[in-house]
Amino acid sequence: MTMTISEITELYLVHGSDQYGGEAVNQLQHALQCASLAENSGASPELICASLLHDLGHLLRLNANTERDEVRPVTDDLHQYLVVPFLRGVFSDAVIEPIKLHVDAKKYLCAIDDAYWSGLSAASQHSLALQGGPYTSDEAAQFIKQPYAPDAVNLRLWDDLAKEAQATPPQWSHYSDLLEGLKLQSVK
Repeated sequence: MTMTISEITELYLVHGSDQYGGEAVNQLQHALQCASLAENSGASPELICASLLHDLGHLLRLNANTERDEVRPVTDDLHQYLVVPFLRGVFSDAVIEPIKLHVDAKKYLCAIDDAYWSGLSAASQHSLALQGGPYTSDEAAQFIKQPYAPDAVNLRLWDDLAKEAQATPPQWSHYSDLLEGLKLQSVK
C-alpha cells in the first residue's frame, strides 16, 4: 500500500489537471501554491512536503474511480485519512501528521477566530459543513494540544490561500529533491 515518490508524482501528472473542488485552480496548481507559500514562509522541509501532498487523498480517490471529482460533493471523502497508509513508511510523522490534521485545523480556526469562517471560499465553507462544522471551544482546546497541530494550522492557512488562478509557483520538479531527501531510509 505504501507509495513511491514516482507513484506520487505520476498521480499528480495524471490527475493534477482535475478541478480542485469548486475552486479556480486545479489539484496540481493548489498543491504547488500551498508548498510555495510554506517555502516562502520559511517552513521546515517536512512542512513544505506536507503542504505539497496535503490533498493527495483526493487524487487517490480520483485514481480509484472512473468518475470525475464532484465540484460540489455531498459527502466528506475523508481524504486526510485516506492518504495516511500510502505515506506511512515513506515519510516521517512530521510530514504525515500535519496532512492528517489539516481538516481538523480548519475546524479549530473556525472555533477560535470568528472572522475565519467568513474568509473561507464557498467551496471550503461547504466542505466544512460536510466535515462536521467548527469545533466547540473544548474540542479546539484539545486539538491544539496534539503534536503537529500548530504545523497543521499553518498548513491550513496556506491551503486557504493556495487558490489563485494567476499564481505562478515553482513547478513539481522544484520539489523533487525535497521529496527524495525526506524519504525514510527503509524506502531508499
